[in-house]
Amino acid sequence: MPGYIFKRMLFMIPMLLGITLVCFFVMHLAPGLPTDLQTQMNPKSTVEMKERLKTLYELDKPVHEQYWSWLKKLSSGDLGISFSSDHRPVTAKIMERLPITIILEFLSLIIIIAIALPIGVLSAVHQNSIFDKVTGVLVFIGFAVPTFWLALLMMIFFGIHLGWLPISGLRSLNYEYLTPWAQFVDLIKHLILPVFISAFGGLAGLSRYMRANMLEVIRQDYIMTARAKGLSERDVIYKHALRNALLPAITILGLSIPGLIGGSVIFETIFAIPGMGQLFYMSVMARDYPTVMGILLIGAILTLLGNLIADVSYALADPRIRIS
Repeated sequence: MPGYIFKRMLFMIPMLLGITLVCFFVMHLAPGLPTDLQTQMNPKSTVEMKERLKTLYELDKPVHEQYWSWLKKLSSGDLGISFSSDHRPVTAKIMERLPITIILEFLSLIIIIAIALPIGVLSAVHQNSIFDKVTGVLVFIGFAVPTFWLALLMMIFFGIHLGWLPISGLRSLNYEYLTPWAQFVDLIKHLILPVFISAFGGLAGLSRYMRANMLEVIRQDYIMTARAKGLSERDVIYKHALRNALLPAITILGLSIPGLIGGSVIFETIFAIPGMGQLFYMSVMARDYPTVMGILLIGAILTLLGNLIADVSYALADPRIRIS
């Protein structure tokens, strides 16, 4: 197992290079330059000023030379300097916001696993029951409802009409003057809506996958044999069927990590959460190439690590699987 993990991590290096190569060239195909945004609204800007900015940002070089320059900086752990007005290091800007996004996605993932798996199992065991039909309707609603529209509805209902939950940010204005317990409660209130919106789509999908996998497994011959031997229904379902049904669900769960990271751009922007998703949106709008590439690199690393965790989880879920 350690050898397999080491080989997979080595294989991640060319994968990351391929991802960054495609992203870098596609990003430069977008219309507009960072210098345009900095000079168009300035009546004193001249053609010479635009050319100096292009030279400063190395935008006057061919795209392949820009990519090679960025790659050399990356090899030393430098993601470059942001093109935005603050001109801060990209690494510092990302590290300020990355923990917030990771916490939100981790909480969303925990909710998805804790709710979707039991719903899928119970729906399969009690197929065509009232519980199965009700959860099926809710799941289809979850597939159909756009995330941004649901977020706006939740903000209007719980934040404006009822006034129960805050609708933006992670802290209240008087956060510093609250007691430690009140600060904790205030943080939880600010997290409820974003975490729910982030988990809603993944919750619907994983529960359906789990239901389909369980229905397939409980019809296998070895399940009938286990029942014929006199095992209790609980042991048959949760000790024999569930572990085999988890394998496809683990794959879907690993592949859902990129979706969660991509979804953070939507709900972090809507809820004004200072996370990596909001930074990505602002950087794209400002044509801040170094920051965009840094965030894409972090997202690619997290995605590949999610797939690696899914592969390793196979052996933990099913002892028959041995990775050599």
